[in-house]
Amino acid sequence: MQRFSLLDLAPISEGHTAADALANTIDLARAAERFGYHRYWLAEHHNMPGIASAATAVVIGHVAAATKTMRIGAGGIMLPNHAPLMVAEQFGTLATLYPDRIDLGLGRAPGTDMATARALRRHMAPEDTFPQDVQELISYFDNPPEDARVRAIPGAGTKVPVWILGSSLFGAQLAAYLGLPYAFASHFAPAMLEQALAIYRNNFQPSEYLQKPYAMIAAGVCGAETDEEAMFLRSSQLIAFARLRSGKAGKLPRPLDDIDTEISDAVLMQVEQALSLSATGSPETVKRELQAIIEKHQPDELMLTGMIHDHQARIRSFEIAADAMKDINAISNQPAP
Repeated sequence: MQRFSLLDLAPISEGHTAADALANTIDLARAAERFGYHRYWLAEHHNMPGIASAATAVVIGHVAAATKTMRIGAGGIMLPNHAPLMVAEQFGTLATLYPDRIDLGLGRAPGTDMATARALRRHMAPEDTFPQDVQELISYFDNPPEDARVRAIPGAGTKVPVWILGSSLFGAQLAAYLGLPYAFASHFAPAMLEQALAIYRNNFQPSEYLQKPYAMIAAGVCGAETDEEAMFLRSSQLIAFARLRSGKAGKLPRPLDDIDTEISDAVLMQVEQALSLSATGSPETVKRELQAIIEKHQPDELMLTGMIHDHQARIRSFEIAADAMKDINAISNQPAP
């Protein structure tokens, strides 16, 4: 069975507030649980007018309290922004409050611009300590020796599952070396997906955490009753991504019938390429395109994401995607003739 999960960036739409976005996240999480999503992840971004999940651990706790069965986690926490011990304490607390439901995905990028990274008091030295920081963090979730001078409390002994996230080859190599599950950010950076998956799968070293490779890939989704409606709804995300790339990040814009008035052909081509690993259209189109993604890349799990200005339309989009995944699973589970 193909697991499917949901990545929510808690988008703040034009005409709405961060409070609206966080209320929508709870509403969407409850709907996702009904629809059969396996995980619900939130991501750390800072100084982004259109994203309300900057205090990621806080929002994860809010979502976990509002749901019952889904795994809730970070996709991800940008570890260079934090001391490993503090992340261990935060997620150890979450795992204590919500046993066997919390995931911790770790990223290597700052998740923001350099000025904001400095405001976060991020250490800007040229050396990369991410691999060492990951191992230190994982050690805080283990059972500490009796003479341990530093412990995560809560955290010690919780064994919170740690994932390595990436959009290049570095994360694939590290996840393989450490024997950890790997998630690739192909929903906005698909260029190195095939190479990263090959590196991860071919070089994976079994560990106490995982005996064989487990790869999750992310894909965009925008489902509606017709292909035309879905393309219209998706224009919000295209415009938002184009503005972000031009240094004009803002709230999630309202959709447009003709995005040529907002985005030049050259920029639109770049945006479409970055967001190309996606399924957009009617229920039948979404199912066909998701099935093609699965058949091509053979992920162990598919993480779906998508930003739509209208909240109810967004919930409906994820419902269409869930129905498509259930149909795909039903077909794949049928015995061979």
